[in-house]
Amino acid sequence: MIQPTTLKINRLSDLVAKNLIQGKKVFIRADLNVPQDASGRITEDTRIKASIPAIKMCLDAGAAVMVTSHLGRPSEGNLTAADSLAPVADRLAELLGCKVALITDWVSVNFRVQPGEVVLLENCRGNVGEKKDSIDLSKKMAKLCDVYVNDAFGTAHRAEATTHGMARFAPIACAGPLMEAEIDALTFALNNPQRPLVAIVAGSKVSSKLTILRSLAEKVDQLIVGGGIANTFILASGIPIGLSLAEPDLVREAKEIIEIMKRRGATVPIPEDVIVANELSPLARANTVSVNEVANDDMILDIGPKTAAKLAYMIAHAGTIVWNGPVGVFEIDQFGGGTKMLAAAIAHSPAFCVAGGGDTLAAIAKYGIEKQVGYISTGGGAFLEFLEGKTLPAIAILQERANA
Repeated sequence: MIQPTTLKINRLSDLVAKNLIQGKKVFIRADLNVPQDASGRITEDTRIKASIPAIKMCLDAGAAVMVTSHLGRPSEGNLTAADSLAPVADRLAELLGCKVALITDWVSVNFRVQPGEVVLLENCRGNVGEKKDSIDLSKKMAKLCDVYVNDAFGTAHRAEATTHGMARFAPIACAGPLMEAEIDALTFALNNPQRPLVAIVAGSKVSSKLTILRSLAEKVDQLIVGGGIANTFILASGIPIGLSLAEPDLVREAKEIIEIMKRRGATVPIPEDVIVANELSPLARANTVSVNEVANDDMILDIGPKTAAKLAYMIAHAGTIVWNGPVGVFEIDQFGGGTKMLAAAIAHSPAFCVAGGGDTLAAIAKYGIEKQVGYISTGGGAFLEFLEGKTLPAIAILQERANA
């Protein structure tokens, strides 16, 4: 059970409960940035489905609802057909069971939305000044609504007009159900965890996650590293890794993180056995060797079964788990055993687990453990920055407005 966040923010659910949005114009900043094929057909609609609760909550409360999102990386002031939210509008209409009109040039064109109706406002990144968080643009957009709702945690680390500026100037600014669930889950996992707190941080580069590792090293009881990150930590332990992906110039930093953990009585487990091959290929022969027996022409592509079993034991006895990244090249089955075993351990652990990051979500889907993970973050970059302890602009402004 997730406990309420310690962050003070206004919540859409509270406004609805107090009947404060009936007849009001509500602007929802959603994250509808979905993948499409060459013909523009939506190939995966999880984000659209995830946006439905906030929209229905407002419609059912009798509000006039406006929704917008970014899609892709359009040039401001020059939207093309490929940048259009038209396919999203069609899918929203199917899911909501009602008409969803797509409004273009919505900052300058007068349009009407009646209570109980919903419209989709064209790709917000087409508006000049969106990415620079233009004050003038933010004020214009804020005048469109009585209540501003940010339900797009995935963009919370960006200070843009629809994620930050509007929240400054709208009469009321609040978090939607997706945003508040993300904040609650991450705050609970990092600031109020059941112990032991175990973090799994994996990926190709230590450099891309160095600040996350440092931040977590001050908080967690076990810091499990995987992928190229683990190889760098193996190097830091004085063990050769052959041709494995690593960052030798960051060995000193890896040693510092190990020392930070050691001073706290915590550990960074170094693999005792690994899966190696001479090439990264679906046809490659995978061999299990002791971590001390990696040949000069070997590449470490996964943790070995002994290591996986030990890490699974830690996970089974954890109180809280934070998971970001698979521990091997799981896309190729012979190098996915470690990730598969850890995923199974997470699925069967009584611990609360919050997981995030694109590769992590792909691993969760591959091994079918979606329902066994306590909370799956859709945040991507925002998830990582939250783990780092950074202040996310979209959350900071909601806190500011709630404390005003």
